[in-house]
Amino acid sequence: MSWLVLDPSPGAESLPLKDAIAKADVLIEALHWIRRFRDRITVIKIGGRVIDDQEALRPLLEDIVFMETVGMRPVVVHGGGSAISRRMAQQGLEPRFVQGRRYTDEATLRIVEEVLAYETNNRLAEMIQQLGGRAAPLNFKTTCVLFGQRLQLTDQQGQPVDLGYVGQVTRVDRTTLDNLCHAGIVPVIPSMCLGPDKQKLNVNADDAAKVVAESLQAEKLVFLSDVNGVRRDKDDPDSLIHSLSASEARELIAQGAIDTGMVPKVQACLDSLAKGVKKIHIIDGKLRHSLLLEIYTDRGVGTQIVPDAEATGP
Repeated sequence: MSWLVLDPSPGAESLPLKDAIAKADVLIEALHWIRRFRDRITVIKIGGRVIDDQEALRPLLEDIVFMETVGMRPVVVHGGGSAISRRMAQQGLEPRFVQGRRYTDEATLRIVEEVLAYETNNRLAEMIQQLGGRAAPLNFKTTCVLFGQRLQLTDQQGQPVDLGYVGQVTRVDRTTLDNLCHAGIVPVIPSMCLGPDKQKLNVNADDAAKVVAESLQAEKLVFLSDVNGVRRDKDDPDSLIHSLSASEARELIAQGAIDTGMVPKVQACLDSLAKGVKKIHIIDGKLRHSLLLEIYTDRGVGTQIVPDAEATGP
């Protein structure tokens, strides 16, 4: 056994001791937020690109296990678009997107169900358990918690758009999710829903996470993005805006300052705030432990979007 010998003389702190003190300072900084968010629900949307990157996925799931361990109640909603496209290519099918949504015919739906609802869903739950947490995969073979109807969109001429078996969530089984969270089990939800005729439907993962967060009146909704958040200059990571009020976000959209690709996500954030979600966070899913850094440090590493009357802070 090795021992750390501390020099009691003032100013004589060794490098190992300074590192230990720095770690203690981080824990003290996190303590305030740990106590504040105890028993509060955080919905975390994980997209296909992060799921495909093992170097990014493992630290993210470690963060989720940490959150549950210290008393928060994380809920995971996930997509799996990259894996679905790969499986389609293997079967000679060409992905097609309509207004940003995957056109889903019967053959595509079978792949979405297999890859997203079962393979990816079970893998995420198993990884959480391997990391020391407890998780419940909530799919059509276990417990479905998302219910909805076919999504109806129109084109620029106001004509209906055919999306195939694409749905929107209209109801969430909140009781099941509340019970799992209360028991210290992380719900892992694939972005598919069951229609009124028992028809399985493919759902946009951002939309599914948004509805889950609104239904649970979540403290936080976290979107893992390919960039570090909302930027004043989309090409400059250093122009990150750490905190935006709802009115500031609307003003930036009106000015065209928010990048076109980020506009729908920010608008969805504003809608969720209006429906009772306390804070929305957009963070870089590839940054190691970005979830903990955003939630448990004073400054954070991404962008938080808050109601107009909300003070700054994680």
